[in-house]
Amino acid sequence: QVQLVESGGGLVQPGGSLRLSCAASGFPFSSYYMSWVRQAPGKGLEWVSDINTDGGRTRYADSVKGRFTISRDNAKNTLYLQMNSLKAEDTAVYYCARGDNYRGQGTQVTVSS
Repeated sequence: QVQLVESGGGLVQPGGSLRLSCAASGFPFSSYYMSWVRQAPGKGLEWVSDINTDGGRTRYADSVKGRFTISRDNAKNTLYLQMNSLKAEDTAVYYCARGDNYRGQGTQVTVSS
């Protein structure tokens, strides 16, 4: 079955960086677009970024463009999100997702001084 397991979240000060990872299993990872979405406290799910199958095409929400970088390692079945210049408004649970039907359990990112 499809499994997506995120890691790498934590508490970071404004301006800091974190790298999230998502280990995928149970499906041919290299054949699927993948994405990161997030949910801030009291808010709905927000799309953050996505990446095509070979990593050659990426897209970002305006709110993270220039600060976040999505990437993937198909040999390791792993999706990444490098987050730099973090802001308080980036505080959320971050999920990796395959389409609309599959999401991991999430990893908490808290940006606070």
